[in-house]
Amino acid sequence: MASTQKQKKAAPARAKVRPAGFPTRQQVMDFITESDTPAGKREIAKAFGLKGQEKIALKALLKDMADEGLLDIGPARAFHKMGGVPKVTVLRIVDVDDTTLIATPERWEAEGQPAPRIRVVERGKRGALTIGDRILARTEEAGKGWLAHPMKKLAKATEMLLGVVEEMADGKLWLRPVDKRIRKDTPISDIGTAKKGDLVLAEPTGRPPRISARVTDILGDPFAPRSFSLIAIHKHGIPHVFPEAVEEEAVTASKLVLHEDKREDLRHLPIVAIDPVDARDHDDAVWAAPDEDPANEGGYKAIVAIADVSYYVRPGSALDREARKRGNSVYFPDLVVPMLPHQLSSDMCSLRAGQDRAAMACHLVIDAQGKVTRFRFSRAIIRVAAVLAYENAQAAIDGEQDNELLEPALKPLWACWALLRKAREKRDPLALDLPERRVVLDEWGKIVSVAVRERLDAHMLIEDYMIAANVAAAKALEAKKAPVMYRVHETPGRDKLVALKEYLATFDIDFALGQVIRPSTFNQLIKKVGELEEKEQIMTQILRSQTQAYYAPQNMGHFGLALGSYAHFTSPIRRYADLLVHRALVGAYDLELPAPKDKAIPDRSSLSQEDYENMGRVGEMISGHERRAMEAERETIDRYVAAFLSAHVGEVVKARITGVQNFGFFATVEGLGGDGLVPVSTLGAEHFFFDEAGKALQGIESGDRYTVGQRLELRLAEADPINGALRFELPDNPSPRGGPLKRDRTRPKIHRGRPTNIRHIGSSRGKHKKR
Repeated sequence: MASTQKQKKAAPARAKVRPAGFPTRQQVMDFITESDTPAGKREIAKAFGLKGQEKIALKALLKDMADEGLLDIGPARAFHKMGGVPKVTVLRIVDVDDTTLIATPERWEAEGQPAPRIRVVERGKRGALTIGDRILARTEEAGKGWLAHPMKKLAKATEMLLGVVEEMADGKLWLRPVDKRIRKDTPISDIGTAKKGDLVLAEPTGRPPRISARVTDILGDPFAPRSFSLIAIHKHGIPHVFPEAVEEEAVTASKLVLHEDKREDLRHLPIVAIDPVDARDHDDAVWAAPDEDPANEGGYKAIVAIADVSYYVRPGSALDREARKRGNSVYFPDLVVPMLPHQLSSDMCSLRAGQDRAAMACHLVIDAQGKVTRFRFSRAIIRVAAVLAYENAQAAIDGEQDNELLEPALKPLWACWALLRKAREKRDPLALDLPERRVVLDEWGKIVSVAVRERLDAHMLIEDYMIAANVAAAKALEAKKAPVMYRVHETPGRDKLVALKEYLATFDIDFALGQVIRPSTFNQLIKKVGELEEKEQIMTQILRSQTQAYYAPQNMGHFGLALGSYAHFTSPIRRYADLLVHRALVGAYDLELPAPKDKAIPDRSSLSQEDYENMGRVGEMISGHERRAMEAERETIDRYVAAFLSAHVGEVVKARITGVQNFGFFATVEGLGGDGLVPVSTLGAEHFFFDEAGKALQGIESGDRYTVGQRLELRLAEADPINGALRFELPDNPSPRGGPLKRDRTRPKIHRGRPTNIRHIGSSRGKHKKR
């Protein structure tokens, strides 16, 4: 036995022994194919014991084999079989097929052959990779395709550059980045047909420190309408063009019969949709009426009707794969990048007034205390009585506007909501009423105004109905032990709570870390602050202490809403998570409808086995897509705000400090938003201490203190619409670098580096703090 084991262990070592003498073509090919590491000329020579003139002959042989189409050369001068992929190579992830990431070799020089699409096999913790990432991976042939096993995630060294072509005084062209976090311009080595002022995509060439840019795509005028959104779309790699097959499938799916005889008919009810005035789609509608059941005296019945997207977008279809790849719709001030083609998102799946629509109905029974005592789900057919803007619904309730639906629809909705609000107040969810900016554009895409959205009762009404339906969906699936894509919001971590405690201490507000942290804990803090000037900044800091919500099949509860089970059910037009919850309900409650006659459409609309098996992976993917969309939307609004303010450069504005660092402080224009920097170098010649715990800068000689939340007047020195950046200065200390941004303006040099007038005092509050 022992002898046999030794022989087995020795076998691999003997397999690597090569015959003496110069190798044949086949022997070279076998070695390259079997090698577990990149096989370059040096490795081949060493394996066959070649020296001197034999190495020269090997070089000639490898060149002949390459010329004959037997070999190709990859990264690090390593050879591999022509048409194949090196055993170890750098790949770029370019696509998602269902839940499998697809990569292609970063360098592919096989003439006349398309780069192979390689399936990436993720092990251990998943979700760390996404489209655009670069990986070092081991590859292997599997059947007719290739598999890649990631070894290491690499830096995105060869990211495309997005910027504006600028001409300097000396006539040289530079690429000015649109990302305000990138503070360095790149010289342009190849401009192609682009012109000064064009918004372009470019690829970096050369090696550090001499990197230059080669323009590959011209995106147009960066100041033209919709350009700000296009910048965000390209920068974040948001899929925005539907493949032809997906568009065609959307047309086919939109023609599916509704099966009125097999759906619950709710067309007799005055169901209404209440949405923003500029809403592009309508995926939810509501109805309520007093419950006639004597056992529920004072209670109400309600229906939350949601577009039945799962009926049209079925597991395994081209529509489904594209929707999963996008994860959600992305909303910009001037356009929407929808998760589904317009044939569905703004037509057949949109709950338009007066038109029959397929819906998933959540029926709720609410008692006099506002508790949902019963719920059920059905596939229904509805006819929305009216689509109302929040403002119009509120005006009708307040008696400021006539509306024929006031008595039959709106008053019962508000009366039922009064009960739901009771339950909400008892639950005491996190109450952070922070302003939301709204960019208003005219028909030509020009900015009319940037304003804070008014928070109405109508907004909170719809929010509470949606929360009730989302909770019901999660509990309904749990009752059937069916899979759930939960919306998870975990309790804040200790590190963030410690930072919050230190911050609150600067306002002499005590925050005990030993207590059980609940949403009500933060609400009590806000009440303690009252109407102090610092209320908004403290709420902002509380928001920053929270964890980021995400999607997962494991239930960790929703801390912010103070709910034990919560899933997103109410927006399947624009969120893939909701679509999965709909499919799970169809399967759990036997709501499947007859299979389509068109065989191009999959038979079932319920959760597939693949959906079930990949819930964790899909949750990670769509959580990442959501974060991408939020960042893109926020950056675009910043650009619009900067464009709006560019006409006010040089003016003094009312501002509020939003952040403090050792190099200066950030401030935002009251009522508009858009952060801008006040560099510490512009605060005067005196030295400043940086109080990290107090989030403040304080002058040593003057005692002047600049702290988060402080309101002050600042002069707007620069507003850059291209990257959304603002720069402010104190009214009494103007710097010579101000002035409005113009298309042909050469920007002055800005000296960077650590300011000479700053000292850091770490995390202590410091002896210079004013009381």
